[in-house]
Amino acid sequence: MPPDLNDLSNQLTNLPTTSWIGISLAVVAAVILALGTQFQHRGVTLVNAASAGQTKTGLSLRQLRALVARPSWVIGTLLLAVAIVLQLTSLSFAPLIVVQPLGAVALVITAIVNSRVTKVPLDRVDIRSILICVLGVGAFVTIAAFVGQSHPITATQLITVLVLLVVVLSVFITLFVLMRKRKPRPIFYVIAAGVLFGFVVTLAKVVIDRVKTIAVGDFQIDATDILTIVCLGGLVAAGLLGTYFVQTAHSSNPPDIVVAGLTVIDPLVAVSIGIVVLGEAAGAPIWAIVAFVLAAAAAIWGVISLSRNNPQLTIETPFADAAEDSARRP
Repeated sequence: MPPDLNDLSNQLTNLPTTSWIGISLAVVAAVILALGTQFQHRGVTLVNAASAGQTKTGLSLRQLRALVARPSWVIGTLLLAVAIVLQLTSLSFAPLIVVQPLGAVALVITAIVNSRVTKVPLDRVDIRSILICVLGVGAFVTIAAFVGQSHPITATQLITVLVLLVVVLSVFITLFVLMRKRKPRPIFYVIAAGVLFGFVVTLAKVVIDRVKTIAVGDFQIDATDILTIVCLGGLVAAGLLGTYFVQTAHSSNPPDIVVAGLTVIDPLVAVSIGIVVLGEAAGAPIWAIVAFVLAAAAAIWGVISLSRNNPQLTIETPFADAAEDSARRP
């Protein structure tokens, strides 16, 4: 049976300070992610226009070098780097299933910011979608904060995550090679990037937890530590390929679609691994599992609805344009 309101109020009052720190950092990271994505999108769009849309089949080395010369892309990349650092830091304070879903806030921020700078007001569908998204994510995080717990990672769990990653990398690399000449659908890069970054966050959590375990105990090299090093390598591989897919996704998708993919697919993958493989919701009551599903479904529906109903999000933000203009001035 679910707890009554008094029980929930007491739990909320007694929630560990570390969990609130993690939640706060994750929210700030989501805001910076939204801004960084807008800047990166502008840079990729300019490079794509200069190369006659060739980025739809994958960025070439020449195009990657061109991105580095775009001020808006550089600023966006720096902002995303800060967002990643904050997100990884939040994982050291709270369980993965508590902080990861908060990334969905990035799409909400994107919608609001673009509505302001483009002078296109949000309609009823937009407002309803934002409200449902916020309520869904809020409910998910609240429940996860009560029942989610981090546990020492076992060697079996590490092997399971690594095997899953190898399978996922193999599938996406194979599809990319086979589909590149046929110009795969733009959504392919969004989905692939979301899945890969879901693994990046999970592996980062594994590495952070292992480092914390070593810090409070005696340092002894064992099988778990060796697997942790392998996880770090997998994190780098998934991060690099995911970043490549994100940049290509920007060339053929509006920024809201890219953000929506990363903030929906990424948390779904990371949270699923956290629950199923890492056991972060082990022992959770039935009512919590049901509430998890309903809250997640509501948040996902809100994000998707917001994405589909916001054509103004394809308009470039003037902040990114200002960065490009200032770079061209003598």
